[in-house]
Amino acid sequence: MLRQLARLTRPFPAAGPNALAVAVYAGTDDEILAAQESGFEGVACVDDAARLLGVLCDTWARAPLPAIGRWAAGVLEFVLWMQEPEGHWVNFVLDWDGGRNDSGITSATGENFWHARALDALSRAWPTFGDGRAENALNRGLEHAVPATAPSDVRALHVQVGLRLIREANRSDLEPVVRSWTREIVACSRGDVLMNNPDERDEPHLWAHLQEGVLAEAGVLLGDPDLVHVAQRSAEALLAPIVRRGFDRPHTTSYDVASAAFGLDRLAVAAGDDTWSELAALTRVWFDGRNPAGSAVYDRARGRVADGVDGTTVSRNSGAEANIEAAAALPDDAVASAPLAEPLLPSVPMTGSP
Repeated sequence: MLRQLARLTRPFPAAGPNALAVAVYAGTDDEILAAQESGFEGVACVDDAARLLGVLCDTWARAPLPAIGRWAAGVLEFVLWMQEPEGHWVNFVLDWDGGRNDSGITSATGENFWHARALDALSRAWPTFGDGRAENALNRGLEHAVPATAPSDVRALHVQVGLRLIREANRSDLEPVVRSWTREIVACSRGDVLMNNPDERDEPHLWAHLQEGVLAEAGVLLGDPDLVHVAQRSAEALLAPIVRRGFDRPHTTSYDVASAAFGLDRLAVAAGDDTWSELAALTRVWFDGRNPAGSAVYDRARGRVADGVDGTTVSRNSGAEANIEAAAALPDDAVASAPLAEPLLPSVPMTGSP
């Protein structure tokens, strides 16, 4: 999957001579496609770049290859450049020349996924590479996230950032804030199931549904077993049946599957129950054919993850999100594919590693 992400990576000189951005979508023959679901959105975005930066930080920590370090450094330049001086992030760029989409509904600044994902990426890049600019940008962004309201699925990303900073940066001042955020997530539920937002009426979608995982992790770090119990009940009601049925939904993406794996992995640690680790392993088999299509979503020979499964058909497209989330769910595969990605990366005048 890192091979496909390398194919999608492009120089982005408007953000600096070493800056790199990742194209949002790619077609059957890996031709670059713009995002147009909500009108024309753009060609690359912080939402994907931030998640790619997180994957590269994790990969570099396990396999510190110079090319991975340079790749991460280039993507970091893009994420930093997309932050407004007051601390929020614009999401999309309209073209490869640097035009920003300042007003689109999937791009304008606010307390949204791209702001939260930028915080998450910087909370990884700063301790991994020691870049002071990442720390400063993270702190400016946190100033908005802390007092703001946010839906539960976005708040879960905030909790993840807070837990990482408490654990790795000794930010004990964030503990009361994180406790408050976990209470918000617990309150946004229907029966035992943790919902993504108060307006959700049907069974919650799994795309970016990380609530069980962050509550399990928070319960351990904050010494609050009730949070782990809430996470377990929701996973039993929501995640476990879907996994056991092989994600037999009308449409499933890599992010749905990666989100489920995220929650189950953390419950396995928090609860010390093999049931959760077995379910997590079963979740990951979706990529290799345990899905309604009965076909592999991850083409290991090409290093390419399809955008999803619609009914019984595997998509022929392979964009950034599908490969990023597959790399997050299959970290061993990401590390193994890192050396193969290097020859596919664009040639930019980069010197050194982060």
